[in-house]
Amino acid sequence: MNLIELGKQAKTASYQLAQTTTQEKNSLLVAMAHALETQTTRILAANQQDITLAKTNGLSDVMLDRLLLTEKRVKEMADGIRQIADLPDPIGRVDEMWKNEDQLLIGKQRVPLGVIGIIYESRPNVTTDAAALCFKSSNATILRGGKEAFHSNQQLVAILQTVLKENQFDPYAIQLITDTSRETARAFMQLTEYLDLLIPRGGANLIQTVVKTATVPVIETGTGNCHIYVDKAAQLKMATDIIVNAKCQRPSVCNAAETLVIHKDVAKDFLPVMEQALAAYQVELRADERAADYLTTSTLATEADWYTEFSDFILAIKVVDSLDEAIEHIQKYSTHHSEAIISDDYFATQKFLQRVDSAAVYVNASTRFTDGFVFGFGAEIGISTQKLHARGPMGLEALTSIKYIIYGEGQIRH
Repeated sequence: MNLIELGKQAKTASYQLAQTTTQEKNSLLVAMAHALETQTTRILAANQQDITLAKTNGLSDVMLDRLLLTEKRVKEMADGIRQIADLPDPIGRVDEMWKNEDQLLIGKQRVPLGVIGIIYESRPNVTTDAAALCFKSSNATILRGGKEAFHSNQQLVAILQTVLKENQFDPYAIQLITDTSRETARAFMQLTEYLDLLIPRGGANLIQTVVKTATVPVIETGTGNCHIYVDKAAQLKMATDIIVNAKCQRPSVCNAAETLVIHKDVAKDFLPVMEQALAAYQVELRADERAADYLTTSTLATEADWYTEFSDFILAIKVVDSLDEAIEHIQKYSTHHSEAIISDDYFATQKFLQRVDSAAVYVNASTRFTDGFVFGFGAEIGISTQKLHARGPMGLEALTSIKYIIYGEGQIRH
């Protein structure tokens, strides 16, 4: 596969996209959504090929769930594209204008980044989410999915490109790298002449490989070693419900909880109740020595466990003496994705909000809410865990830059 050719094609398509009206983009997005629904059978057949291979290769049940497409999930993907079509278009928007001392009228206008590369693992819905978000924000996109979802991704991109062709639009606005080798992935990360931004979505190994290898600007996303702290002033029934939701509703996603930190004053009463609630989901508990005293079944947590995004039915548990100790533990081991405090103590919650340095910090709510759709951004391109340019769930605006537009009346600088 010639990456240079893909880059050239994407760059050319980005020029057409930059001149495309909001109405034209929305019309094409709606057509893409409709095409996904009408060709669900083809999509599911391709996905079944991936599922069969994944089972043969011993992929875990949790990871198989990430890969699996159903009629319902395809419908959700199509609805996600329609929701993006309904969102306000940031391109061309002037955020602010002012006059300077020379009476120049200066404005900040939203513009597309150009060509965005997305490198991701086994979730096929990322293919349509990323393509639609990039398209709506007038960016061409080059997608590089994981080998697990190879057939699914090929089918999805073929459908989207067909819609573009049928509407006399450059089909290279959305492209897929079909060579899933590591060598091609590394070359993609260094396609500086054509890529304006690279966004990795996946596990810690993928993200760190991209960060260390890429010469293209990168937004670090996704790795979610998320914590829930149960304070001494917590409502324990609420805490149980939140932890079960955050750990068990969908353990393979980046906003699932991985570590429970609990104040010593409530550990004795709370941990046996929580253990029983989690037993229904067969959650493996990895506890420190203090927590283990209140649990009937657990293994001793290692130092590595505190750092780990399990993406599975595994929960690490730490007992602390104070809110300050809880915050220190989170700051040391967190990937700065999402953290929550369960407490009715206003001052404790405010201290937690101010001191915990993560992209999303919750009071009395599940970390599972960290999501572009839930936040009102439509489908997200990823969740940024860094601070430059964008942080947290990244919607349309995060895929834009600005340029200054200046109106004069003949002024010259002296």
